[in-house]
Amino acid sequence: MRKAMVLFVGLVASVAFASEPAEGEKEDVAGYILHHVSDTAEYEFELPGPLFTGHNPTIHLPRIGIPLRAGASCEPRGTGHDVVMPGLSEGCLDLSITKHTVMMWLAAVLLIGSVLAFSNRDKTKLVPRGTAANLFEMLVLFVRDELAIKNIGKEEGPRYTPYLLTAFFFILFMNLLGMFPWMASATGNIAVTCGLALCTFVITQAAGIRAAGLGGYLAHLTGGVHWALWPIMIPVELLGLFTKPFALTMRLFANMLAGHIVIFFLLGLIFMLGHPAVALVSVPFAMGIYVLELFVAFVQAYVFTMLSALFIGMSVAMGHHGHEHADEHGHGHKETGHSHDHGKAHVVGS
Repeated sequence: MRKAMVLFVGLVASVAFASEPAEGEKEDVAGYILHHVSDTAEYEFELPGPLFTGHNPTIHLPRIGIPLRAGASCEPRGTGHDVVMPGLSEGCLDLSITKHTVMMWLAAVLLIGSVLAFSNRDKTKLVPRGTAANLFEMLVLFVRDELAIKNIGKEEGPRYTPYLLTAFFFILFMNLLGMFPWMASATGNIAVTCGLALCTFVITQAAGIRAAGLGGYLAHLTGGVHWALWPIMIPVELLGLFTKPFALTMRLFANMLAGHIVIFFLLGLIFMLGHPAVALVSVPFAMGIYVLELFVAFVQAYVFTMLSALFIGMSVAMGHHGHEHADEHGHGHKETGHSHDHGKAHVVGS
């Protein structure tokens, strides 16, 4: 059961099941938590114990393996929860559909549907009608004016606003989906956050090359120091390029995963301590963390988008620095020529 359902039925379930486990049985709270926050190829609909005594309804998602070399066997191995797919080392590309893949698809569908439903398509009316339409407009203007333009600039900011809006709303929808029963938060998967960070990384480098040119971009990697220091400076600059997407990956992944684990752990105290009275403390605390997670869902979407805009703005600034240096040199040459002319005038006059 996912977070919301666990929280609402946790007190009742704890009274019914917090008794001592049968002989030979042991509550594996850590395994239960890891099973629910990890990505699997099964979509399981868990129901409260007293309401469903059999096995939970489960949808087995398709496993797809594409052979990359002749003779490679890409068939699944194992049974039950232990099924694994051959990896790249065995010549197979694993494109299996997983629970978090379904969540990303669902978030994309809900996002597109929300934009189509609440966007102001009547260009004759500048003010949208309805609470949802005004809320969307407020968020769009916030991302454009407070994140894109302030971090990238008035000239280049609107160019990258569509990507920032897409990242903000897509992450927000994925975060919020994890708060509903039987759903999961795809941003609690490091592969998902890494993919999002790589998108920012590619756009950041493209923005730098576009603003400064390929030569200016490569020259920026030298840090403007003497060529003798290039063997030291270039590796440092290259490392700095990859620390940015790494920070984006780990920040979003760790914050979203930690909140869910804390909720499950608080409820797991009921079974670990084995007494119904523990629910009087753990369930209210879990409810508080659940409400906090709603706030964190918005904050993490904002932080990822803000840092992406900041990194893009830093790359765009390469071009401005190059132009400023060129203007300074050109202005210096002009002043020098002007003073030379005055010198010649004085000589002629004398």
